[in-house]
Amino acid sequence: MKLGLYLSPADLYQIESPDGLYGNGSAYTLRTIPREVPGRPFANPAKFRFMVDDYNEYFLNQMFELLTEYGPIHEVWFDGAHPKTRGGQKYNYKAWRELIRTLAPEATIFGREDVRWCGNEGAYTRESEWNVIAAYTEDPRVTDNFCDLYGDLGTRQVLLEKEKPYYLHYEPAETNTSIRAGWFYRDDVYQRVRNADNVFDIYERATGGNSIFLLNIPPNREGRFSPMDVEVLEETGRRIRETYGTNLLEGAQGPEAVLENDESTFLLLDKPQKEIVITLPEETLINRGLLQEAVATHSERVERHAVDAWIDGQWKEVAQATNIGFKRILRFPEVKTGKIRVRILETRAVPAISRVSAHYYRQRPPQIQAVRSVEGEVTLSPVQDTFSWANWTVPLDQRKKVGFPEGCAVYYTTDGSEPDEKSALYTAPFPLESGEVKAVAVCQGEKGSVCKQRFGAVKKDWQISVSDNEQAEHPAKAAIDEDPDTYCLTSEDGQPVFTIDLGKAATLSGLAYQPPVIPGIGMAAAGSVLVSKDGKKWTKAEDFVFGNLVNDPTKRYLYFSKPVKKVRYVRVEVTETVGHSRSVGVAELDLL
Repeated sequence: MKLGLYLSPADLYQIESPDGLYGNGSAYTLRTIPREVPGRPFANPAKFRFMVDDYNEYFLNQMFELLTEYGPIHEVWFDGAHPKTRGGQKYNYKAWRELIRTLAPEATIFGREDVRWCGNEGAYTRESEWNVIAAYTEDPRVTDNFCDLYGDLGTRQVLLEKEKPYYLHYEPAETNTSIRAGWFYRDDVYQRVRNADNVFDIYERATGGNSIFLLNIPPNREGRFSPMDVEVLEETGRRIRETYGTNLLEGAQGPEAVLENDESTFLLLDKPQKEIVITLPEETLINRGLLQEAVATHSERVERHAVDAWIDGQWKEVAQATNIGFKRILRFPEVKTGKIRVRILETRAVPAISRVSAHYYRQRPPQIQAVRSVEGEVTLSPVQDTFSWANWTVPLDQRKKVGFPEGCAVYYTTDGSEPDEKSALYTAPFPLESGEVKAVAVCQGEKGSVCKQRFGAVKKDWQISVSDNEQAEHPAKAAIDEDPDTYCLTSEDGQPVFTIDLGKAATLSGLAYQPPVIPGIGMAAAGSVLVSKDGKKWTKAEDFVFGNLVNDPTKRYLYFSKPVKKVRYVRVEVTETVGHSRSVGVAELDLL
């Protein structure tokens, strides 16, 4: 495993400290890097001279130590985060690049000219991710441009409409997310952890969507990975090896250049009918296809393609997607076939295909989702597939509720214990006043991943109002209807206050906030929770700060330092919003 280093260009200590160097208005003068430190000689004798200000000198000295004192460095990961600013600080990226290229010539630079961000931190992949991009008006190898590059930068429409001149540059996208809710370890009780179903799904979408998959795994307080995280990683690894470690086209008849698993060989499809036909040794069950272009020699060319299977004496299309690039994984319902065909439907030059392989993913017991009605009835069901860039996926608004597979039993608990075959058998929706539901599916003796869902107080008798005028199509009641697809949206005037009447007194230990997953809507980043017995006299229960909502709009939890008793009224005062609007969107509010 090679070592990469994360380094934030924005140093919060230097920004907040009264004597901090960040944005202090210092003059650009000729400085020597590294600065001499008495009694602390550097093993590397290299010296650099740059015209920089105080903060850039400080940052360059930091980088010099990191790149020379800890062995070979293979990546420098520049975060684009800029939580606070001061003094209009500018970054001398040309100096940073020279230092990195000289001291760590094998290192890739994330966030600038070697690898770029996908545009979110929730592991969402786009239908078409082109890595040959037109994002520079000057040579990217010498540019001083220091901005995040993400979004559609390489489709035909972008290339045709983009103002010229521009440089075409190979800069792969990186799909980054965390195995836990948040980037840092908090605890193994409340902090949610992705399960193997979810991580394997992201792996297929990211690596199979022409991008790089970066999964954050934060160490715990003992400096080790949590056993919960390790269990997920080990199971994900088993699934990857089981699925993609076996190529079902071994021994098949077809173009050798695409069957021999050698990225240096390729097949040029330079005839009018751009297709590849492969005959398997025998009829085989498949539900995954993997394609690669010869990007090292011929770049990215395919714009749209399809895969067919020979079924009942005729070709049947089983999957269709847009570009291929370094790797495209196609997922489709299992078919038994003895022949497959790859068709290139649109291309911007003669396609050069370096690999075609077929695979089978053995279906595990389904991942379970738990939802509760306003009346307090909990329903367990299989998680619906929200994967959207295969042509067979049914749109969200057209999906029908599906039951559990035949021979699959579901067991659940509500007392905090782990569910197994001795737990309650799920046969119908059940009532739950509050607490955590844990459920697991067992199919033919194999246990699936455990669903964990905490529910707050039942909302049947709740009434809610908002101080700001809510928008008519997104009323306040949408924030407490137990439907995360609906949401309340306030006006952009003032600081909104949400007031909830529980209908009866209760003891509360916290609050949960689900922001709408809608681009451009403001979200509640900070504020206070107040409680009252009579709706007149209010006391503060807790302040809240929810970070990184724009890039990771997942449900956030606030746990009070101590429970508040005999509370009937709750007020949520929003003091800070994030997003591209001063309005505040609330998909759901829960009281724990």
